Amino acid sequence: MSDQFELNAEVREDIGKGASRRLRRHANNVPAIIYGGGEDPQPLTLVRKDFEKALENEAFYSHVLTINVGKKAQQAILKDLQRHPAKNSVMHADFLRVDDKNLVKVTVPIHFLNEEKSAGVKLEGGIVQHQMTEVEVQCLPGVIPEYLEIDMLEVAIGQIVHLSDISFPEGVVSTALSLGEDHDLAIASIIAPRGGSEEEELEAAADEAGEEDGEEAEEGDSED
Repeated sequence: MSDQFELNAEVREDIGKGASRRLRRHANNVPAIIYGGGEDPQPLTLVRKDFEKALENEAFYSHVLTINVGKKAQQAILKDLQRHPAKNSVMHADFLRVDDKNLVKVTVPIHFLNEEKSAGVKLEGGIVQHQMTEVEVQCLPGVIPEYLEIDMLEVAIGQIVHLSDISFPEGVVSTALSLGEDHDLAIASIIAPRGGSEEEELEAAADEAGEEDGEEAEEGDSED
């Protein structure tokens, strides 16, 4: 993981829903909390513009972050993010302290390769459907993947791509797959264009009906 992310935070003394609301409205900051690692939870304050700038980078969500609280640097991952339902602005963030010895569960994005070049799309005119765009994995913080890849090049219409088709890096395990084969979830598929086969059947039926009408008309003319 080449990217390094560092956030500066302040300890938040004024806590509670009312305090968080005032913080967002008047100080243009984001209330947050950091917990875990055998230490007490600590309410924090983040500068909104710096935090939202960091969130624009996809890698931020699956990286170990350095959070500076005063003179103390803490290693953590972003565990939860609450956004305003209408404005989509960040309302609160949760960070989980991590270390090099304990496994963590994180959600990692999936990158789908060669979708437009896939057999089902390029040769058959199909449409790619994503059942999942991210997957939860378990691993040590030092080997958290920035993203996972799945190559769609050979996928045809009607085929389904599952979690087990992803090549997970060494030391990284799918949380779902660790529960057994019954949890090998679908992540993508290629389906036929909507109405494609039905339209063809309707056209064929119309042509057949037209031919029958023509034959009847010819028979009528011959009788006359």
